[in-house]
Amino acid sequence: MSINHRTHNMRPLRVSNPTTELFAQPPLGMEVADLTADIRRYFGNFYGRDKYCRSSHYPYHSLVLTLRDRLMERARKTRFAYEEAGVKHAYYLSLEFLMGRTLGNALLNLGLDTVAAEALGQLGLALEELIDNEHDAGLGNGGLGRLAACFLDSCATLQLPVMGYGIRYEYGMFRQRIENSRQVEDPDHWLRDGSSWELERPEHTRRIQYQGRTEFFRDAQGKQRVRWIDSKDVLAVPYDTPIPGYRNGTVNVLRLWSAAATDEFDLGEFNAGSYPESVAAKNAAENITMVLYPNDASENGKELRLRQQYFLASASLQDVLERWELHHGIDFSRFAEQNCFQLNDTHPSCAVPEMMRLLIDEYNLEWDAAWQITTHTMAYTNHTLLPEALERWSVHLFGHLLPRLLEIIYEINAHFLTEVARRWPGDTERLARMSLIEEGPVPHVRMAYLAIVGSFSVNGVAALHSELLVQGLFRDFYELWPSKFNNKTNGVTQRRWVAGSNPLLRQLLDTTLGNAWLTRLDELRRLAPHADDAGFRDQWQTVKYRNKERLAKLVLRDCGVVFDPNALFDVQVKRIHEYKRQLLNVLHVIHLYSRLKTGDPALTKDWTSRCVLIGGKAAPGYFIAKRIITLICKVAEVINSDPTIGNRLKLAFLPNYRVSAMEIIAPGTDLSEQISTAGKEASGTGNMKFMMNGAITIGTLDGANIEIREELIKLTGNDDNFFLFGLTADEVEATRGAYDPNALIAADADLSRVMKLLESGHFNAFEPGLFEPIINAIRSPHDPWLVAADFRSFVDAQERAATAYRDRAGWTRMSILNTAASGKFSTDRTMQEYNAEIWKLSSVASTST
Repeated sequence: MSINHRTHNMRPLRVSNPTTELFAQPPLGMEVADLTADIRRYFGNFYGRDKYCRSSHYPYHSLVLTLRDRLMERARKTRFAYEEAGVKHAYYLSLEFLMGRTLGNALLNLGLDTVAAEALGQLGLALEELIDNEHDAGLGNGGLGRLAACFLDSCATLQLPVMGYGIRYEYGMFRQRIENSRQVEDPDHWLRDGSSWELERPEHTRRIQYQGRTEFFRDAQGKQRVRWIDSKDVLAVPYDTPIPGYRNGTVNVLRLWSAAATDEFDLGEFNAGSYPESVAAKNAAENITMVLYPNDASENGKELRLRQQYFLASASLQDVLERWELHHGIDFSRFAEQNCFQLNDTHPSCAVPEMMRLLIDEYNLEWDAAWQITTHTMAYTNHTLLPEALERWSVHLFGHLLPRLLEIIYEINAHFLTEVARRWPGDTERLARMSLIEEGPVPHVRMAYLAIVGSFSVNGVAALHSELLVQGLFRDFYELWPSKFNNKTNGVTQRRWVAGSNPLLRQLLDTTLGNAWLTRLDELRRLAPHADDAGFRDQWQTVKYRNKERLAKLVLRDCGVVFDPNALFDVQVKRIHEYKRQLLNVLHVIHLYSRLKTGDPALTKDWTSRCVLIGGKAAPGYFIAKRIITLICKVAEVINSDPTIGNRLKLAFLPNYRVSAMEIIAPGTDLSEQISTAGKEASGTGNMKFMMNGAITIGTLDGANIEIREELIKLTGNDDNFFLFGLTADEVEATRGAYDPNALIAADADLSRVMKLLESGHFNAFEPGLFEPIINAIRSPHDPWLVAADFRSFVDAQERAATAYRDRAGWTRMSILNTAASGKFSTDRTMQEYNAEIWKLSSVASTST
């Protein structure tokens, strides 16, 4: 049985010299006339449209195909350059890739943004209108998936041989709408119109096994071996999306796998007149990649999620191993020197036992040789400090679905526990804590532990996060293998999050500094002296005001709320979760509302008008997060409809928060809310996007906030540019067990008024008891998020921010300095660190231009 399962009977091309005869062609032109001609050709010949077509759909796809031709041309040359150089490759395995829209980023990185706009203008088309035709590729839940997308952009820009592997979900992250102040989830069929960016590669289809059983047998040489038989197989069909570097000719690839049945339908069932049963296998297979991250509250949901994780790992590893075999045969002696797999969180952890299975069962390697390769090619990134987020699968489910992998995991565990026992003889408690199998009434496989044991590198994604990992969640493993653990602080790509999303700021930066910052973000430090130039501050403020006008239009369109661009734009957009504390934010809004309603001139004479925007999606099964959304919407209804409040305070909840919305939100934000309970946020990347665009952060000492504040202190010599509040991570832990929120509420007049408004039903007059779960959570001594504990400090920090905003020149100076200090937070720097300390790849220049 070979892993090279051919599922398409493809006849070979019969040409004397395919390289010359098929691929030799002049480079595609990059001028206005070249693009115009190709757009016309695709519109008229490929799509068969003419002058009577009034839809922008076909011009959009014609433009995309015109660009894709140029990207694929460069991707081919990039691949050949890597092959000729014989360099090491890295593969980024992620169950999420939150790519958003591709068109604007592709034009920017190809250097065709102005050329394409002119070409379309000659055709009577507007680039902005075509961009709006593109659906967000929402193949991720939040920061982890968007980080993966930024990583790929930076790797291509740095000309590193890195390929992404993920899943081509038919339906991405659900579309959120608000109905009666409640989140409603609608399917996000992002592929309903197809995706012209991707290219199907059926010749690289892989076969994935599930269920069945294993049997021992002796091969022709008398060696005892194992095979996985009677399995229910599905096919993994790859679709490639080109990832261009910034104007360097390099185009890497993101390969997404789509599930298909091994047979289209059961002919016997069909002939017997039972059509539904005849296509049951096809439907079941395609369900694997139908929806992003199914709700795993049910057993069926858990099984489907595990199917997805193994599907990604197995298809990707088979793909890499076949490519190795094509060039090197079955000699794996240098495989580890030439390949590295980065596991993006625990989701791809099945790659560890799957690599062992493939090397042992398919390529006949001995256990020790296979383990040597596996543990020298796998690297694991952890993205969470929440123990409940570390995936565990019941042994029963795992064994039912992946019987061969479970056998391998037990053997890995036996070898591993032997090593632990040698280090700590007789320490049975430690053995139980570190075992890959968590014993109990229902034994579970600990996937994070499996990733640690099978990897040569384990990293966190911010300095505090990495420190807390080795002090807490992974302390036992750190004591065993301290050299495995390291930190790689996250970043975001400035190409998308400044140049693409904030063209007015890009123009100002280019005029002031030149354009080197697009690939070396630390060049922004040269902005600092300009913060004291009144003329430059005026230009900066004009850019911000224009961006706030653009954001106000989005809020009016999607929320029906009028935001005044002169007010302080106070924004918190991210996944709705208790640890991110959108609840604390809305309590502060209620506090401001309460102050305005008292009418006390002493409290309101120096009022700072404020527009608060909150957005994000709650997991469909996360009751309290969805109830927090309802609270935000109900509070917004009361405030926005109160004529005595007027424009002094506005609150809006933005539905269906997504990448393309963030591209408008980040440039238009004044105050960035990064207010998680200290010690709970791994990193945060939204804070970096806001910082690059000149927003000031109000936040706790959590995740990358700490490093953001440190960079500002390095640049300015003080901490005036960061509105700090709240308990530290150590103080949070010290509070556990002695936390008395009711005493805090009673002692704080402002918090008491806020709670009275909540408890009186002021915001839910016609739905009694609606917010009881939230009230109980705030008052609970077991509240892990310590909302009441940080309220006073948060309100005081917000008052400092409001005061600072009234000094517009001073605020603008702070905004400039925030952007100037953001250089560390580019994924270019992050990727350089991954490469220098983990992957050790060589940069290879493409022959493309």
